[in-house]
Amino acid sequence: MSALRLSLRVASDLPAVVPGVWHADTLGMGLHPAQPTGYALLDTQLPGGGWPVGALSEVLQPSAGLHEWQLVLPALAQATAQRAGTVVAVAPPCEPFGPALTAQGLSAQRLCMVRADNAKAALWAAEQALRCRDVLAVMAWLPQAQPAALRRLQLAAAQQQQLLWVFRPASAALQASPALLRLQVQGLALPGDASASPGMQVHILKRRGPHLAQGLDLPACHPQLAQALTAQAERRRAAQMAAHATVMHRNTAVLGDTRELCQRSVPVPAMVGPEGREHALDCTAIAMAG
Repeated sequence: MSALRLSLRVASDLPAVVPGVWHADTLGMGLHPAQPTGYALLDTQLPGGGWPVGALSEVLQPSAGLHEWQLVLPALAQATAQRAGTVVAVAPPCEPFGPALTAQGLSAQRLCMVRADNAKAALWAAEQALRCRDVLAVMAWLPQAQPAALRRLQLAAAQQQQLLWVFRPASAALQASPALLRLQVQGLALPGDASASPGMQVHILKRRGPHLAQGLDLPACHPQLAQALTAQAERRRAAQMAAHATVMHRNTAVLGDTRELCQRSVPVPAMVGPEGREHALDCTAIAMAG
């Protein structure tokens, strides 16, 4: 019996765009509301032009605490300026720096920190936060979360139309994920400027659209945040210079008094070391100690 031959025929009279139908070779525009990321280069590669609202965005990176706030803070500042609600951070590895958040537009009064003793408690807290109507966005650090747990978070975010980010290690890239958007972030050294802060390189692992093999190079931080940090660094540098000048002035005065003592042949006092033995100090050492 001859083998059955199947032929696939594509109808040429189908419209190029069908409402509710997504073509895999194009970005899924308009299917989900989106919040701009604050990075124009990243927005052009994301369906809808930003972070999906009411869906899970998964961010993978080599070490926790490196790029999370740097990546999502511009979007949070825009979202809190447009809508009411609280931003909930569940089990963050590091305490966020309040002045930096405020400098970019996220008020400390809009941020709620939730600490968890274990992975189960962190997952429960994230899900409960997503079920609260007064919550605008949830950031959750869940390195051990399984696909079933992430699916529950995805459904909870969809019910209240909230922003949801889950941060996991880069090793989780080999695991299945229900996330609508999945990114991998790593540090990026800026060439030609050793003093500049490293930027970010973002690889889009999953999106509603064609595969993007090339990573996106993003700046170290938002321009407004960079300006605030630069001003803070200048103030710190000025304070250090003033403190150094005060110490140098005091040391010069003490050194002058010590030289006068040496010229008068006044015996130099001894100091007791940590082991109880006396160590005679010369004039220079006494001046520096003062």
